[in-house]
Amino acid sequence: MTRYLLRRIPSALLVLFAASILIFLLLRWVPGDPALTLAGPDATPDSIAAIRHQLGLDRSIPAQYLSWLGDLFTLNPGRSYLIGGQISDLVAEGLANTAVLAGSALLLAVLVSVLVSLATVAWPSRWLDAVVAAVSTVALALPTFVTSVLLVLVFALALPVLPAGGLPPDGFIARPDIAVQYLILPAVCLALPAAAALTRFLTEALRTELGRPYVLTATALGIPHAQIVIRGAFRNALPAALTALGLQAGQLLGGAVLVEAAFAWPGIGQLIEQGISRRDYPVVQVVMLLSVAIFVVIQLITDLVHAWLDPRIRIGGAS
Repeated sequence: MTRYLLRRIPSALLVLFAASILIFLLLRWVPGDPALTLAGPDATPDSIAAIRHQLGLDRSIPAQYLSWLGDLFTLNPGRSYLIGGQISDLVAEGLANTAVLAGSALLLAVLVSVLVSLATVAWPSRWLDAVVAAVSTVALALPTFVTSVLLVLVFALALPVLPAGGLPPDGFIARPDIAVQYLILPAVCLALPAAAALTRFLTEALRTELGRPYVLTATALGIPHAQIVIRGAFRNALPAALTALGLQAGQLLGGAVLVEAAFAWPGIGQLIEQGISRRDYPVVQVVMLLSVAIFVVIQLITDLVHAWLDPRIRIGGAS
């Protein structure tokens, strides 16, 4: 397993390096001048030039990139131009809130997909298949911003049982019972498409396993169908399902941007939106690269778990 991990790390580092160059250049091509935004509409050219020099924007693009890369290696990404404060503090606070939201949504999606897939395959029923297919289609077809509006209209306005958005005033730890109420709607909104996709993938993987010879043998021995699905087919379907889970976990980061905006959740997505709208290059650069790094780490962990469940993968990777 260690050799398999060491073979995967160089490609992950290469992806991060290429992403850092692409992110840095793309932000330089975005219209707008952060120095002009920071100086204000009535600023003189000398004032704008002084701010550009102070921010280091008057240097060449390669010099700016190397300086930024050096700051990242020293864990000192600097200060925000316009949002204010240290970027490390802004990212730490936003990342903690996004981790709570995305982690809750991912856990909810996994639980729903596993339970629904096992029920659909272990106890086959035409009406259950129709209901699951209809709900999955709607969950995948509706954009998250539409789902968020519907959830707020139903559970925060028509049936005022949950808050419409924001964070608990006393934080997550002081009053967990209150915190869960603030978390339910955004977590459900973010989890719905992931749960629908995972349910479809896991259901098909289970049905494929039911066509294997070992299932026919177990059936001939008189083992109950539900026991074959839960104890045999489910374990063998896990490696393929984990690949889909890794992809869905990465997509949760992209969906979190819209969900956080809809529910006023101050996470990484909201920080990216603020940084882009205000031309705050340092903040956007760090947050976008962090998002890529999280996605790469998730994929790496997924591959490691996949290789642990299926020895053929790590043996093939080591050969």
